[in-house]
Amino acid sequence: MKALTKAEEEIMQVLWQLEQGNVKAIIEELPEPKPAYNTVSTIVRILESKGFVDYEKQGKGHIYFPLVSKQDYSNQSLNTLVDNYFQGSFKSLVSFFVKKNDVSLNDLEAMMKEIEKNK
Repeated sequence: MKALTKAEEEIMQVLWQLEQGNVKAIIEELPEPKPAYNTVSTIVRILESKGFVDYEKQGKGHIYFPLVSKQDYSNQSLNTLVDNYFQGSFKSLVSFFVKKNDVSLNDLEAMMKEIEKNK
C-alpha cells in the first residue's frame, strides 16, 4: 500500500467519514479555507490511481468511495512508523510515548487491561 501525502490523507479522512460522496460533498466537510474544486478533484483522481478510491458514475458526475478501510491504512501506517523509527519494536514505540508524554501508572494499567481484553 502506498503512503499518502497530507492532502491525500485529509481527503481520505473525509471519504472514510462520508463513506461516499462527490467532490462537492468532500469540499463541504473540509475546514476553512476551502480548497478549490479542481484541487480536490485532482487529489481524488490521484487517490483513484493509487487504488485508494473508486467511483460510480452518477449523471454527469462521479460518486467516490474508499477501497481501503481506515483501519487497514492505520495499521499499515503504524507498522511503517514502527519499522522506520523504532527498528520494528512496538515495545520501543510504547516506551517512547510513555517517556515523552508523561503517561501515568493508572493510564498504563488501563492500557494493559485493554490489551488483555483484546487477546
